[in-house]
Amino acid sequence: MTKRMLIMLVLAGLVFGGIFGYQIFKGQMIKKYMSAGKPPPATVTTKKVDFDNWQPQLNSVGSLRAARGVDVTTEIPGLVRSIHFKSGQSVSAGQLLVQLNADADVAQLRALEAAAELAQANYERDKAQYAVQAISKAQLDTAAANVKTSKAQVAQQAALLEKKSIRAPFAGQLGITTVQPGQFLNTGDKIVTLQQIDPIFVDFSLPQQQLPHLKLGQHVRAVVDAYPGRTFSGKLSTIDPKVDPNTRNLQIEAAIVNHKRELLPGMFASASVHTGGEQRYLTVPQTAVSFNPYGATIFVVQEAGKEGGSAGAAPLTVKQVFVTTGEKRGDQVAVLSGLNAGDVIVTSGQLKLKNGSTIVVNNKVTPSDDAAPRPVDK
Repeated sequence: MTKRMLIMLVLAGLVFGGIFGYQIFKGQMIKKYMSAGKPPPATVTTKKVDFDNWQPQLNSVGSLRAARGVDVTTEIPGLVRSIHFKSGQSVSAGQLLVQLNADADVAQLRALEAAAELAQANYERDKAQYAVQAISKAQLDTAAANVKTSKAQVAQQAALLEKKSIRAPFAGQLGITTVQPGQFLNTGDKIVTLQQIDPIFVDFSLPQQQLPHLKLGQHVRAVVDAYPGRTFSGKLSTIDPKVDPNTRNLQIEAAIVNHKRELLPGMFASASVHTGGEQRYLTVPQTAVSFNPYGATIFVVQEAGKEGGSAGAAPLTVKQVFVTTGEKRGDQVAVLSGLNAGDVIVTSGQLKLKNGSTIVVNNKVTPSDDAAPRPVDK
């Protein structure tokens, strides 16, 4: 055996010996940890379960729309002679807003009125002559037709003249205008926006499955970002008779009281439709429920070795129970079965838990349990 082969055999022995020694050491460490006892307690947050009044409701988001809203325009072109409103003013139906120059139209109306009077006089004269057989019936018919034509021309010119006076089509609040006296307006040019915002409508949609729970007159609450913490009340006014075939949603309209005109068209709004009287449910934070393919579960806190015990001086353990959940609102979910009032449940830290796990409770920071949470800027 050469010296080189001897060296290689020694090195191979050292390698295999190291691997064998490591496996022995690893096995001894595993035995040591397994003999050390149970793992340390998991730190969790807890909450005592209790009943709460629950208003069944359907929630959605939508936007505000004026009960009536138009951009006031001119039907015919003309030069602005005078403006009879101020930006932001409230106006009544039929109130004069803008007067266009109508001098030529007034003169034309006077001429047509004079022609109509002459036609009427000629008709009366021909009527008297026809009575004594001085003229033919055809001439009298022509005179009668002239009277009707003249009166129609007067009415047409009067209507044209009326269009030079631009009036509010309904009562409401005006927006901002940039039109000035002396400005020439073409047909369709915007003069000012007019919005009737009391009441104001909120438009939103709900899934078609909710149709049996909807009826006209149901109470609706709306919340807008402009007024944090406030709610605006109204009634469900219209349910669209057609379901959107693309989304399978129903379009809903609710009329919201807006006497102070705080709500404006175009605002984003969250809407809630009340669908029945208040009920009492056991409520828990949504973070307490683990939703799995085989069902929803919650960990209930017990004293070690006791079934259904409450938190006390003895070591605390947990028991996993199956629950039936109902509706959700905000951070809360209703529990229909599986829990009892007074049970203490784990609200966070469940990932490391199983039946019989020992826990340590630390409720310095707990999950949100608000029925109507709102984002807070910090």
